[in-house]
Amino acid sequence: MKTYTLSLALLAALAGWTSCQRSVADGAEAATFVLSDTMMASIRIDTTQIKPVESELRLSGKVTPDMGKVLKLYPLVSGYVRDINVQLGDYVKKGQVLAVIQSGEIADYDKQYIQAKSDLAIAEKGLKVAQDLYKSQLSTEKDVVNAQAELNNAQAELARLSELMKIYRKGNGATAIVTAPINGYLIEKNINNGMEMRADNSSSMFTISELDDVWIMANVFETDISRVKEGYPAEVTTISYPDKAFKGQIDKVYNVLDPDTKTMQVRIRLNNEGMLLKPEMFATVLLRYREGQEMTAIPSSAIIFDKGKNFVMVFKDRYNIETREVKVSKSLNDVSYILRGLQPGDRVISKNQLLIYDALND
Repeated sequence: MKTYTLSLALLAALAGWTSCQRSVADGAEAATFVLSDTMMASIRIDTTQIKPVESELRLSGKVTPDMGKVLKLYPLVSGYVRDINVQLGDYVKKGQVLAVIQSGEIADYDKQYIQAKSDLAIAEKGLKVAQDLYKSQLSTEKDVVNAQAELNNAQAELARLSELMKIYRKGNGATAIVTAPINGYLIEKNINNGMEMRADNSSSMFTISELDDVWIMANVFETDISRVKEGYPAEVTTISYPDKAFKGQIDKVYNVLDPDTKTMQVRIRLNNEGMLLKPEMFATVLLRYREGQEMTAIPSSAIIFDKGKNFVMVFKDRYNIETREVKVSKSLNDVSYILRGLQPGDRVISKNQLLIYDALND
C-alpha cells in the first residue's frame, strides 16, 4: 500500500511539472519543467568517476586437505590386523591407538630383547669377577679389559633393541600398536580386521589430516592463464552452502598444464572455521581483478534501456535534466563502464529515473 501511495505521489509530482509557467514580455507562455521537492527527496544522484576496470572469472575446483598437515601411516612390521579402534571420518588425538597388529617380527624382537637383558646381566657379573680376580692378582688387566668390552657390547645391543621396540611401538605380547602422530581427522582407511600386512607394502593404512585449514584446488583453462595471478582475492561457494561465501586469495599458481585436461591449477588457502568444508567437496571460485585500464563508471541502476539503446538522465539542477544516450562497455555487478556519452563529474539519476525519462520523452 505504501509503494502504491508513493507511486501516485511521484506521478502527481511529475504531472505538476507542466503547471509551472513563467510570463514573458510579449505575454507568451513558455513551459519549464521543475523537479518538485517530493521528487527531489525520492531520487538518488551519483557523480560519474574514473575507476579501474574490473573483471571477474569463474573457476571450478574442489576442497582438499592442506597437504602440509597430512600424514600417511604405513605398516612398520609384517603381521595381521587384530583390532581396529577407529572408523573413517573420526577425529583422533595424538597418541591414540588406531589399530593393533599381531606380528611374528615383534615376537622375534621380544625374544632378542629378553636374551639381551640376560647377556647384560652375565656381562656385568663377568666384569665384577674379573675386577675381583685382578685385585687379588689372580688375573691380568687384559681379562678386565675384555670383560668391560663384553659389557659394553651387551649394553649396546640392549639399547638397540629398546629403540626398535619404541620405533615399532610394541604392545602387549607379540603385538605392534599403530598410534596417531597428530591430532586430526581420519580421511583415509585402507585396512580391515584380519588383513595381512607387509612391511614393504606401498599402501598406507591410515591418512590423518588437520582440517582447520583447507585448500581449494581450482582449474584454469589455457585461455584464462594470463588473467590469473597470485594474490588475487577469491570468493568460494559450495553446493552444500550455496548462500555462504568463503573469502580467501590465490596463494600459489602451479605453472604446469595437465596434459589430459589442458588446465593449470591454482590454490586458495581457506580457514575452515566450524569444519564446514570437507575434502572432495565441489567448489566454485569467483576471482575479481583489475584489467589495468580506467574508464568512466556509474551505478548500473542508472542505465535505462529503451528502443535498443542505453540512456541516462543527466542532472544539472531541478530545472535542467537531460536525457543522454551512452555507450556501455561492460557491466559488472552494480557498476557500468561507459565508453562515450559521459564525462567525469557528470551527475546522473540512479533511482526513480525511469519516471522522469517517461515524462520527458513521451
